[in-house]
Amino acid sequence: MKPTCIDLFSGCGGLSLGLGAAGFTTLFSVEAHSDAFATYRHNLLEKHPERHHWPEWLEKRAWYAEDLLAKHARELSDLRGKVDLIAGGPPCQGFSMNGLRRPDDPRSKMVDVYLQYVEIIQPRLILLENVVGFRSMKHRSGGTYSDYVATELDRLGYQVWSDTIRAADWGVPQRRPRFVLIAAPKHNLPGIDPLQRLRVSRKMFLTTRGLQPSPTSAEAALSDLVETPDNMEIDEDWGHLGFKKLTRSEQSHSPYQTLMRINSDTQPRDMRLPRHGASSVRRMQDILDNCERGVCLRDDDRARLGIKKRSTTPLDATAPSPTISTLPDDFVHYARPRSMTVREHARLQSFPDWFEFKGPYTSGGLRRKDTCPKFTQVGNAVPPLLAEALGETLRGLCRGRSEQTTHLAKSINVGCEVLPNARKVAYRKLVASF
Repeated sequence: MKPTCIDLFSGCGGLSLGLGAAGFTTLFSVEAHSDAFATYRHNLLEKHPERHHWPEWLEKRAWYAEDLLAKHARELSDLRGKVDLIAGGPPCQGFSMNGLRRPDDPRSKMVDVYLQYVEIIQPRLILLENVVGFRSMKHRSGGTYSDYVATELDRLGYQVWSDTIRAADWGVPQRRPRFVLIAAPKHNLPGIDPLQRLRVSRKMFLTTRGLQPSPTSAEAALSDLVETPDNMEIDEDWGHLGFKKLTRSEQSHSPYQTLMRINSDTQPRDMRLPRHGASSVRRMQDILDNCERGVCLRDDDRARLGIKKRSTTPLDATAPSPTISTLPDDFVHYARPRSMTVREHARLQSFPDWFEFKGPYTSGGLRRKDTCPKFTQVGNAVPPLLAEALGETLRGLCRGRSEQTTHLAKSINVGCEVLPNARKVAYRKLVASF
C-alpha cells in the first residue's frame, strides 16, 4: 500500500508532484490562491487522479489553511494517526533575505497553523521546507523560527533533523539553497538520520534519471528552447496582442532535457517571448557583453546602465542559475538580450514540459496583491526533482517502519501463546502504537 501525505501551502504543486513520483498518495492539498490551485487541480487532480485519494468531505477548491482547520476540525481529527506524512512550506516571503523580515508579517504566522495540523493529525513523518532565512530570522519566543519549530515538535513528541541543502545537488539546474526539516515520533527511527540517508542516496538518484553528479547548467536546461527569427511562431494565447513564442527543437541536447520531455509529445505551453523596446535590448546586450555572469549586477554597472533594480542578473550558461524569483525581469537569458519566459523558469525549477500553468501570465501594480501569476507560481514552488529525492528518502523510512511493525507483530503473536491474558493485552497495545 502506498504511503499517504497531506500537502500544506501547496502552491501550484511542485512538492506534491515530486512526492507522487516517489510513490506517495496525496490525500489532499491546502492552497489559498485560486490561480495556484487551478494549476494544481489541472496537473495533479485531473492528469494524475491515481495519485490522490481526495476525501469526500473536502471541497476541491482553494482554501486558507486556517479556514479549513476551523470548518473541518472533526474530519481532520478523524485522520489522527492515519497519515504517513504532512509536508509543506509555510509562505516563505516573511523569512526571505530579500524581504523585510518583519516578525509581525502575517505570512510568518502560518508556521503556527502548520503546527496545528501536526498536533491534530499526528502524522508518522513531517517534512517542512523553506528558505534558508528560516534558520536566522528571530521568533517572538527568543530563538529563530527553526528553533521554535524544533521546540514545538519536541513538545508534541517528535524527534527533529534539519539542515540546508542545495537543489543543484539533486539535478535541478538552479543553486537554490533550502532549509529542510524532517521529523518522526521519538524512538521510531533509532540510529537513523534521514538527511544523511538523503545525501547517501544522491548518486543513485541522479544515475537512475540519466543525470551526472556534476551540476546541470542553465544551457543544459534551456538550449532546446529556441527562437527562430526567420519564421517566429505566434503565441497561441497572446498572438492577438503581437506576442511570439519559443519553439522546442525536435531533439534534446542534454540528458536533463530528455528527462523534462518525458510524456510531452507536443510543444510545451507558456513559451511567450517578452516584447522589449530597442533601448532595453541594447542595455541587456551590454549586460551580456560586459557584466559578470551568474551574479546580480555590481553597483558601478547599475550606475553606468541607469538600472535601479538590484536583482538584475545575467545567467551563466555554464553553471546552474541563481534562485529563481517570482518576477519576469530579474534574469537576462545567457545568450539572448531578453528576459525569460515562464517555461524557461519552469525548466530551471525542474517542472516537466507537460506541466501547464493556469492564471495570468504576469501582473503588476495593485493586481499583484490579489493574483498569483504564472511567474509567481513557478518561483514559489518546491523544485519537483528535489521533492522527488526527499520523497524517496521518506518513503524508505515508511517502508522500513512497516517492515519493523510486521516483524514485531509476528514475534508478539508467537509470544502471546505462552503469556497470561494481561500481558497479551499489553503486548498488542504496543504493536498498535508502533
